[in-house]
Amino acid sequence: MTNQNQLFLYSFRRCPYAMRARMALKISGLKIELREILLKDKPSCMLEFSNKATVPVLVIDNKTVIDESYDIMLWALKQHDPDNWLVMFDKSETLIKQCDFEFKPILDSYKYNDQNKELQLKSREDSCIFLNKIEHRLLKTNYLFSNEITLADIAIFPFIRQYAYVDIKWFEKSEFKAINLWLKKLINSELFETIMQKYPLFKQSNKTVFLG
Repeated sequence: MTNQNQLFLYSFRRCPYAMRARMALKISGLKIELREILLKDKPSCMLEFSNKATVPVLVIDNKTVIDESYDIMLWALKQHDPDNWLVMFDKSETLIKQCDFEFKPILDSYKYNDQNKELQLKSREDSCIFLNKIEHRLLKTNYLFSNEITLADIAIFPFIRQYAYVDIKWFEKSEFKAINLWLKKLINSELFETIMQKYPLFKQSNKTVFLG
């Protein structure tokens, strides 16, 4: 296992990509220095490590950089996977990619076109293709691939959460009853509450802050 004193994560609390990375890192038990940033005021040291200028960015031993959230999740769980989140990895990868590359653009259109109701409703309609896949799975098991949490649940859940809060009243009354139950379980979980604590900004604090 990597020296725990040599790991730090640039993160933004409300970013769904950063959320799923923090959840995987937290469950792995690794000691992570958390560097909470503002997306409109990114620290120069983060940009030196990753010119993508997006979060999350995990730095290992001050030299190895992982700046894709899904890759951070896999790296963390390969160090230590106490709850067997990787058990369904081969079966779940396709669904995770569909979330990241098909559902996420539709989610962005739905979220950010609030001034164009026609386009927003079209995006909501388009999103139902993916949501129906999720609903169908959750009618069979408590979580996406089994009755226990796996990688897919943690990788996908932050984006469903973001989607739901665009119009939470509609979503809670929608036909996606199983998704609503699944979402509430994950939102109310101790793990999620832990990684959603508010931390001082990295640029404004001289203190070292650790995840969770």
